Amino acid sequence: MFFILASKRKNIRTNYDWLNLSRNPKSKEMMTLLLPFQPNHIHKPPLVLYRRLRKPYRLPVISAAVSGKQLILPGKVRAVEPKEAKAVVASEGYMLLDVRPVWEREKACVKGSLHVPLFVEDTDNGPITLLKKWIHLGYIGLWTGQRFTMFNDEFNLRVVEAVPDKESKVLVVCGEGLRSLMAVSKLYGEGYKSLGWLTGGFNRVTEGDFPEIEGTEELRFATIGGASYYLLKLLVLLQSLGQKNS
Repeated sequence: MFFILASKRKNIRTNYDWLNLSRNPKSKEMMTLLLPFQPNHIHKPPLVLYRRLRKPYRLPVISAAVSGKQLILPGKVRAVEPKEAKAVVASEGYMLLDVRPVWEREKACVKGSLHVPLFVEDTDNGPITLLKKWIHLGYIGLWTGQRFTMFNDEFNLRVVEAVPDKESKVLVVCGEGLRSLMAVSKLYGEGYKSLGWLTGGFNRVTEGDFPEIEGTEELRFATIGGASYYLLKLLVLLQSLGQKNS
């Protein structure tokens, strides 16, 4: 009799212990793990709170552009307007560094400028790369004429080979100003401290801003290709006809 009462009291204490355990919010996860499976009970997995990363991830292209802008705003890199470029190159001894890809430079370039492309054509023909090229062609290539490219891993090396003196004055240019901004960031990190950046790139250049131009196109139109190139030619033609009629 005593044994039966003791066992009942033990069961009662055990039930109360489970009751106290269930009242403790910190023990809910432990209860979920200890309780046997119940058909009518929905077991929810414990929530994992979001933890902020100590160092936020940054995309290489974006971080390069931001770094270039941060160099220009305080004056560590000189921003040169297209109207000033001719005098900067002729009088102040700046070397013109063209970082556009080969197919843009072949259309038009400044005579005597140094050419080291920041981007080169991606020649990989693997299945994943071919899929990327196909998507690029549909969304960008047909309209702009731009090819599927990749970063030139030898960019810094080629610049150092061509301009070993890192005290040299280098004016970095591209078609629209973004790629040259990335190049400025890379060269500044390489140790070049007398850098210039052509604001807006060759797209803002007008006739006479540079002394001698080589190629079949106007310097400001060399970046444009694909269907947009023919649309541009049509607009230029309509504009010229409108000026003649007026």
